Amino acid sequence: MRNPTPQARAAATQVADTFAPWVAELGLVLTETGAAQSRLDLPATPALQLRGGPGAGVTCGQAIAAVADTACVLALTGANGRFRNCTTTDMSVRFIRPLVGDAEVTVDLESNGRKLAVCRVTLRSAGSTKTAALATATFLYLED
Repeated sequence: MRNPTPQARAAATQVADTFAPWVAELGLVLTETGAAQSRLDLPATPALQLRGGPGAGVTCGQAIAAVADTACVLALTGANGRFRNCTTTDMSVRFIRPLVGDAEVTVDLESNGRKLAVCRVTLRSAGSTKTAALATATFLYLED
């Protein structure tokens, strides 16, 4: 796991009081943030993993979707230099292969306008070059 930059810690702090408590329990850590891209770490925890059957230990799809959505809001906060109240208007997730263990999350900001933002999220198992899941999400800013 990487150490968060001061800018990334500030962005995460700004939104900590905004999310529902269970979202904070995902353990997602914003490590780098910029105008076009942010990087996050997701530690593996039993609460996010399938418990039985052949998929035991794999991060569940519901957690991956929540991580993608949350990662986008953190990335937008970092890119904007402040939290802007927003809502997800569209999100699509493609599950490509099992996400096992700690994960690396990359958010690319495709567009960050006055009213709308579009993000692309890539999730990989830590240390892997193979993509486990891809998400795209559109956000509507509820304030200027």
